[in-house]
Amino acid sequence: MKELARQQMHIQTSTMDLLNQQVAMEAQASASYLAMASWCEQQGYTNSAAFFYAQSNEERMHMLKIFKFINDSGGNAISPQVGTSKHEFASLESLYEIALGQEIAVSQQIHKMVSHCRKENDINGEHFLQWFVMEQMEEETKMRDILQLFDLMGRDPIALKFIDERIKIGE
Repeated sequence: MKELARQQMHIQTSTMDLLNQQVAMEAQASASYLAMASWCEQQGYTNSAAFFYAQSNEERMHMLKIFKFINDSGGNAISPQVGTSKHEFASLESLYEIALGQEIAVSQQIHKMVSHCRKENDINGEHFLQWFVMEQMEEETKMRDILQLFDLMGRDPIALKFIDERIKIGE
């Protein structure tokens, strides 16, 4: 019966394993963004705090989207353990640099999965991942645009306050 169940899956086992790794990556990103939001609140950067709370929720939604896809495809989604997140940061700018690094790492993993699906002729997996390819382009652009504000406006306390005021949820 176990072999029959595996044959009825609409997802390849190797793709399922990669997607479960992605579930863990999204959960860790969500936790990391939560820590960033907390730091921002403590520093008085209220718009950045709201931005990172929204980012945390978005990463959690990505995790759930993948989790549900695995199960809906007849696979076995695995609830991830989340490691410790960094809670101290050097500056507001460093948070956005770390965030961009996280988004780049996620993009690289998504591209790795798309390549795997193409190699394995996993059409369902590749089709599912196309949304994430576009989403990651948007996420990286968003972080790069925010980082450009530091170069344009500066890094002194007044500039940081103006930068924080320009940060809006959904930007």
